Amino acid sequence: MNDRLPSGSDRLDAVLGGGLPNNGIALICGLPGAGKTILAQQYVFHNATADRPALYLSTVSEPLDKILRYGQSLDFFDPSALGTRVIYDDLGQTLNDDGLVGALESVAELLQRHRPGLIVIDSFLALRTYAADQEAFRSFLHEMAARLSAWPLTTFWVGEYDSADIADAPEFAVADAIVSLSTIREADRDRRVLSVVKLRGSASLSGQHAYRLSATGLDVFPRMADPVEFDEYGGPQERMSFGVSALDAMVSDGFYRGSSTLMAGPSGIGKTLLALHFIFEGAQNGETGVIATFQENPTQLERILNGFSWSLDNPGIELMYRTPVDLYLDEWVYDLLDTVDRTGATRVAIDSLGDLRASAGEEVRFREYIYSLLQRLARANISIVMTQEVPDLFGVTRLSEFGISHLSDNVILLQFLRGDSQLKRALTILKARGSAHEPSPRQYEITTKGILLGDQFDPGQDLT
Repeated sequence: MNDRLPSGSDRLDAVLGGGLPNNGIALICGLPGAGKTILAQQYVFHNATADRPALYLSTVSEPLDKILRYGQSLDFFDPSALGTRVIYDDLGQTLNDDGLVGALESVAELLQRHRPGLIVIDSFLALRTYAADQEAFRSFLHEMAARLSAWPLTTFWVGEYDSADIADAPEFAVADAIVSLSTIREADRDRRVLSVVKLRGSASLSGQHAYRLSATGLDVFPRMADPVEFDEYGGPQERMSFGVSALDAMVSDGFYRGSSTLMAGPSGIGKTLLALHFIFEGAQNGETGVIATFQENPTQLERILNGFSWSLDNPGIELMYRTPVDLYLDEWVYDLLDTVDRTGATRVAIDSLGDLRASAGEEVRFREYIYSLLQRLARANISIVMTQEVPDLFGVTRLSEFGISHLSDNVILLQFLRGDSQLKRALTILKARGSAHEPSPRQYEITTKGILLGDQFDPGQDLT
């Protein structure tokens, strides 16, 4: 028999080190609206069989008919399983009539009758009010755990416990696994996070893992904190064209494949256009590229592309447009990785990092995610370019407030210069890891053919 109970979600199982322990007691805790009942039912319908059905017992905090009514809106809810694979019952009346002793006897009778492989008691916290005192509840808890442990089944106790209960409530000492669902307030938005407080005899992914609630259940996005694994690197030391021949020449025939490039500059300088050069150059050579943008919707981007004889109607181009409103950094990163895997892309453009930073809430968390994303793409030998808007229109004094330039293999600075009668644009390669490169600024123009690089500026010219 498998010693792990799957949730139906590969990412959630990864957080749990492969799944919850089978034939143990798992406690799902969180405040109202966190998704505890949804998660419990997700486990129920994913694991219940006719031979080993799931038994879902409501108590007094939420009526059984309400659990069923809202449960039917979930994609995994299978009405044909009711009464055979999945059995719902209510302990509320028994508790009111006979207290905890009656509840114990009722549970024992249901176990004997149905011989389930999984049982849920929702809400278990509500049972406390039926105990005369703390000692009486501890005695009930010991007896309940003993009776459940005598059967080869997995138990879920669901309750609206808070952080203080984790330290004091006796249920937490008895449980083999504790999963906490909570909400973090970040500026004007809420972020749901899942934490594994306890997982007896097993490792789990540490930290807070974002999740969303939907008709499919809990969609979990494990915290990305990739370590450096040198043995997994080492693709062919191959150069690639950026799509601007003069730029390639400035770095010994192009940047290395699998490298990351940060392009920083003020608004309107041409960062997005240079990123598009990179993607469409790959498509022209048979590579698939992903354009991950928050800046232009598909209609706006197509209008821009048409001005340079490009089009999204290209089998080598995958557009991943997401609105920056209510954006989850965690969800977005996994969405990007799934898109890259599905399309077999070897080039990625992110436009822009500022939108991602705004969704992250915390600077450390943002750096951690970007670092991990760059590591994963580098191990797969996938090249990425990222745009970053800087606040200085002239005389750029800083590239990024978040240290992303240090994480990038290559850094390109785009800036405006004051000319005699018009603005000029200049491109400088500040960094090209592992490559000799031309450090002098080069003037460039934006034409119908894209970006055209010109000559170097005079060494004595003031570039402000």
